[in-house]
Parts: sequence; structure tokens; C-alpha cells
Amino acid sequence: MSRRCQITGARTASGNRKKTRGKSKRSGHVGIKITGLTKRRFKVNLQSKRIWVPELNRFIRVRLSARALKTISKKGAYRTLLDAGLIKPAS
Repeated sequence: MSRRCQITGARTASGNRKKTRGKSKRSGHVGIKITGLTKRRFKVNLQSKRIWVPELNRFIRVRLSARALKTISKKGAYRTLLDAGLIKPAS
């Protein structure tokens, strides 16, 4: 299973780790320079949760990020899962 949030769609991103060397210009030197870039990955903080949805009267098992948990707390489980397309509207 890919490392991806089912609510927000957040996934692993890539970037660089910067290595700096040198001494400050204020102290009479040439200044701090970036001397090396190393590729790195920013991983999503994923959690596996069982979320109770009162409108459906059942639990839904989801794999979501910490930010998505805050969204569920704010908007409610039913509304958030419906917007993400994980559940169908209750009839």
C-alpha cells in the first residue's frame, strides 16, 4: 500500500538537505556557502484509525495523516469522509 493519506491525498515529497560551511562576513571571512546538497524525502505522518460515523451507525477504517485527523475533529467524520469519496451518502 502506498504511503498516501486517504482524506487529504498527501504523499511522500522529495527535497534537499543542505550542508553549509564557512565563517561569517561580519568576522572578516568570505561568508557561509552551501557546499553540498543531498536528496531526502519528506514522509507523511500516517495513522491507521477506526472512525465512528454516527450517521451510518458503524466504524470506517481509514489510513490518514495527522492533519486529516484535525480536519475530522473540525468538520466531523461524516462530512469529511463524504467529501473524500470514501463513503456514499446515507439514504
